[in-house]
Amino acid sequence: MACGLAGAILAGSFSVPAQAGTVQIEPQKDNTLFESATGDSLSNGAGVYLFTGLTALDELRRGLVAFDVAGSVPPGATITDVSLTLYMSKTIAGPTPVSLHRVLADWGEGSADAPGEEGTGTAAAGGDVTWVHTFSPFQFWLTPGGDFDPVPSATTSVGGVGPYTWSAAPQMLADVQAWHADPSSNFGWVLIGAETTLPSAKRFDTREGANPAVLTVKFEEAAAVPALSGWGAAAAALGLLAAAAIRRRRTAP
Repeated sequence: MACGLAGAILAGSFSVPAQAGTVQIEPQKDNTLFESATGDSLSNGAGVYLFTGLTALDELRRGLVAFDVAGSVPPGATITDVSLTLYMSKTIAGPTPVSLHRVLADWGEGSADAPGEEGTGTAAAGGDVTWVHTFSPFQFWLTPGGDFDPVPSATTSVGGVGPYTWSAAPQMLADVQAWHADPSSNFGWVLIGAETTLPSAKRFDTREGANPAVLTVKFEEAAAVPALSGWGAAAAALGLLAAAAIRRRRTAP
């Protein structure tokens, strides 16, 4: 043991067990995709609410949310667990499933701010995402309603007013790990409600609202011990070897 540690010192460095950490990240941006019979250029980039599900008017709502993972978790850290909590502040339906799907293209949060309860949206401002635009008015989704992985990363049942958490989902963890490793692939999640149940709409608070979403990320990172060099390393190594030799003499028959 002493010889191995002495060798590590002379080699230049050694490490101690990984240290655990936790960060809580609020959204970098959020918005809503509004389907509408009167036009698909609606948004709510600066609003205090986002929406999911099917409205009483049989129009779909899909919420978007993204987090700066790479800027919040130390480089080189290993992400071990993630959970997402959103506050649902109003609904016209009973318990319904709401799923997170990984978004496949970048999108915008502009200055559109819908009036009143915000559920109908308002005319998109420049740079806002809409049902057909990634960034209004000149950039578009490949598919109206957003481009996203059809397989959900996590699902939870959302009932009455209160906080709801998505967690313990391997694909959700994989999403966040990938965003940490490659920030250019981080376009967040789209929240998909019960889109075949009328009505099923749910309203959540945005980052501008009273109870913003929180992504909790647990991680581990190695704590490197400063390396000894030169005479300091040699002295430390010789001291360990001398101590080992004394122990061997004391235990010799």
